[in-house]
Amino acid sequence: MKFDQQMLRLYAVTDRRWLSGRSLEDVVEEALAAGITMVQLREKHMDPEQFLKEACSLRVLCHRYHVPLLIDDSPEICLRSGADGVHVGQDDMSVQKARALLGPDKIIGATAHNVAEALMAERLGADYLGCGAAFGSHTKENARPIDRSTYRDITSAVHIPVCAIGGITEENIGELRHLGLSGVAVISGIFASDQIGASCRKLLRLSSRL
Repeated sequence: MKFDQQMLRLYAVTDRRWLSGRSLEDVVEEALAAGITMVQLREKHMDPEQFLKEACSLRVLCHRYHVPLLIDDSPEICLRSGADGVHVGQDDMSVQKARALLGPDKIIGATAHNVAEALMAERLGADYLGCGAAFGSHTKENARPIDRSTYRDITSAVHIPVCAIGGITEENIGELRHLGLSGVAVISGIFASDQIGASCRKLLRLSSRL
């Protein structure tokens, strides 16, 4: 799929720790039906072949809802599964190498924590930036919060869209207004919810006000 910044409006990043016995596909489909605009499959410790199988399954599901699927930190899984792109962190494969492997048509997102990292990712060919942690993180113990002025500096410095990530919930998303953000990437605020559909619909409404 061709990238559009509207895809960042409510970007769901998977985390199977909160599945509570349900399959990842069932939980993602509930979120898709509620309007999420992009999905990132994140599996840091899964066997590669199982990871590929899961990516193929989610790619079919996401495309049924006309929503792109990105793979965290694995251009190889992206290519083999037919996913729409990858997201790479500062400690992962470089944007430049990912672009060389995936070609011009795949979506490539990159993590940035400051203006220098944001400008470098843009120069190397990233389509969007994920910047955080906005409010700390339930998934990364060493994540450092980004202050609001840094968000403003990043969105003012680059020409590609920027989404916030890190501890974003229905209660605090409003604090990210007027910072130049195109959307939010949410993990626990979606997958730890006991009413995923309702949470997604509310987050979607709130993110439209950013």
